[in-house]
Amino acid sequence: MPLTFSTDLAEAPAAREVYLDYGAATPMDPDVVEAMLPYLSETFENPSAPYARARAARAALEDARGRLAHLIGAKPQNVVLTAGATEANNLALAAVDGPVLTDAIEHDSVLACAEAHGGIVIGVGSDGRVDVDELRRRLTPEVELVSIELANGEIGTIQPLRQIAGVVSDERARRLRAGERTPLLLHTDASQAATSTTINVSSLKCDLMTLSAAKVYGPKQVGLLWVADGVALRPLVRGGGQESGVRSGTENVAGAVAFARALELVGERRSEESRRLGELRSALLAALEETFPWMKVSGPRNASKRLPGLLSVSFPGLEARRLVVLLERLGVSVGTGSACAASRMHVSHVLRAIGLDDEAAAGSLRITMGHPTSEEDLAYAAWAIAEAVRREGERVGLDVRTGERA
Repeated sequence: MPLTFSTDLAEAPAAREVYLDYGAATPMDPDVVEAMLPYLSETFENPSAPYARARAARAALEDARGRLAHLIGAKPQNVVLTAGATEANNLALAAVDGPVLTDAIEHDSVLACAEAHGGIVIGVGSDGRVDVDELRRRLTPEVELVSIELANGEIGTIQPLRQIAGVVSDERARRLRAGERTPLLLHTDASQAATSTTINVSSLKCDLMTLSAAKVYGPKQVGLLWVADGVALRPLVRGGGQESGVRSGTENVAGAVAFARALELVGERRSEESRRLGELRSALLAALEETFPWMKVSGPRNASKRLPGLLSVSFPGLEARRLVVLLERLGVSVGTGSACAASRMHVSHVLRAIGLDDEAAAGSLRITMGHPTSEEDLAYAAWAIAEAVRREGERVGLDVRTGERA
């Protein structure tokens, strides 16, 4: 039997606290915390120091690096540990001098870096997917790096990265035949995709890949940049020469150990979790669409082209910020687009890029589920969202059965 949820407002269910903003932050898995703790209090030494206890810290750091490399099908020496995905993205795009080609729904850190490099920004379809033919047309001989995220954390779109890699490969071959010496690299930010899709670098055929521990039930401010053989990075942080001279500063041993354990657990659970979260998302969507047929859904409808645990919905005529407050009072925490955009209280560039008008974008909620999310959580959330929409509709004079002004 398909999973179903009710939005019947006649009788309120028992109140509960439900967190549905896993796209912004995931809680640390208890196993990850346990793995990390010894390196916060016992083996705390600086891994660059010369004595035996410090060498134990160094061994733990390099063991974590090796495990991370294994999980993405890479060599340890090609993994650069960073303070999160934003730094990794900055480090990746700093590797080139020439123009960067990217798409309009990338993370702000990629768009800002691309702009600093004379970026070429291509549009996306209404589902957020990059048009590979458009990318091919815009990939001029001057472009030195293409940066396309593996999956979007706001509307859930999974990009056709292997096809994009094929376009990059074709352009490299053309340049070689023409005697052109301009290099061309492919970078992907796979942070949002790691819990749901393959992140094997050989399979993705990229040259640089970003990951974040904070998106896989690990600690915040821990990330990595995988770098293919032959790609030269330029340090953004200079000083002690750590991370092979690319990223100076005392290494975060505890963070690296935790990241490795978190990514291992995600890999073990990926298949089953993707199926489970997909079913939860489908049931929630069905309940909301039945109750509010005028509601808009952003991102691909095809399950194979979207993240399984993410649902982006819009209630035109209502303000998402007010819905979030009402939901918080009911015990449910959801987002309004990306956390970065929401914190600045402006319409998300992602929603603008897919053609959502301002009224619909202003009423958009991003609902993201995670490993702790249960059927009971979603059942309550379905009711709470319906209740919040009803209350706000009454306040502004909107008929929530039709989406029209009363």
